[in-house]
Amino acid sequence: MDVLIVGAGIGGPTLAYWLLRAGHQVTIVERAPQLRRGGYVVDFWGAGFDVAERMGIVPDLRDRGYTFTQARSVDGAGRRVASVRPATILGDITRYVTIGRSDLAAAIDDALDGAAELILDDTVRALLDEGSRVRVTFETRPARDFDLVVGADGLHSAVRRLVFGPDERFERYLGMVIAAFEVPGYRPRDESIAIMHADVGFQALRVCLRNDVTLFLLSVRHEGAVPFDDREAQQDLLRRALAGGGWETPAILDAMPRAETFYFDRVSQIRMPSWTRGRVALVGDAAACPSFLAGQGSALAMVESYTLAAELSRCTDHVAAFAEYERRLAPLVRSKQDAATGLGLAFAPKNRWQLFLRNGGMRLMALPKVGDMVMGRSFRDKVELPPFMAA
Repeated sequence: MDVLIVGAGIGGPTLAYWLLRAGHQVTIVERAPQLRRGGYVVDFWGAGFDVAERMGIVPDLRDRGYTFTQARSVDGAGRRVASVRPATILGDITRYVTIGRSDLAAAIDDALDGAAELILDDTVRALLDEGSRVRVTFETRPARDFDLVVGADGLHSAVRRLVFGPDERFERYLGMVIAAFEVPGYRPRDESIAIMHADVGFQALRVCLRNDVTLFLLSVRHEGAVPFDDREAQQDLLRRALAGGGWETPAILDAMPRAETFYFDRVSQIRMPSWTRGRVALVGDAAACPSFLAGQGSALAMVESYTLAAELSRCTDHVAAFAEYERRLAPLVRSKQDAATGLGLAFAPKNRWQLFLRNGGMRLMALPKVGDMVMGRSFRDKVELPPFMAA
């Protein structure tokens, strides 16, 4: 089959890799003029790690990734509130890596080795499912026909809007925005330690990356309109939200304008009754964004993409494959979404009581049995990856 994938982030190239192995022709179209840089780091584990193993990219992920020995929370004066070691929760940390989202995407793209047609600086403007084919109108290129179209174009998916309806039908805003940016030469540096400071309405986190670069991740409570495509308005929002904050927040805000990369978005979930319609399917955040709070969007996107490709390799028609894809993954994805909705107090407490609960919870998480009971089970995905039938 001739398949168009919209989006060159995590899910799209993963799907392309497996579809190519099944003998299909694949085209990827990406709105950005180049593969994206920046964004935040993700903790990568579970079934997503299994998919990465099957792709043979785990050594590359380890080379590109980081091993953080501790997550430390501090108060406004920089004094330690609590600290948690990954091994306390995970036990075995050999199947776990922290990696920049763009580095994960680059590793997957390298695995493709140019086998898929890649169209940059364009996207879809219209989709017409004609029953036997999908007529695709691009924004700048001539229209083309494809057997299947897969939207892997994220939280603000154009494919989802064109085929399933407007964003407001499926998006659940969780009352927060996030920003991630990288600044060279920031001091102090705490190698291999993720340091965070939370107060009412926000959390600020910093981690040290290679080449003397520091990544900052800000999560902020926000009601009302969220500015898009206006970096100055976004940074003004962050300055207002963190005004008067303790710890290093004044220095972080001062450093923000010289960021080498800057990512900003609202924190939302996408909940849909179905991820497929006719000859169109969705994967990753376009289908079922669990939100930034869940911390597993990239891994889930890889699991969804592998599963969809595996079902297409095993089933005689796309209708049966789409049905099996949803049947296998819907319970897992919805459980991750449900779990994420209660995590807002950890990333941006609404009030002093929530701040107290957050700090107390982090202290308890440092206890081995408590940490495993509360979080350890979330690192063990209850899903069986289907077999894959290579061409």
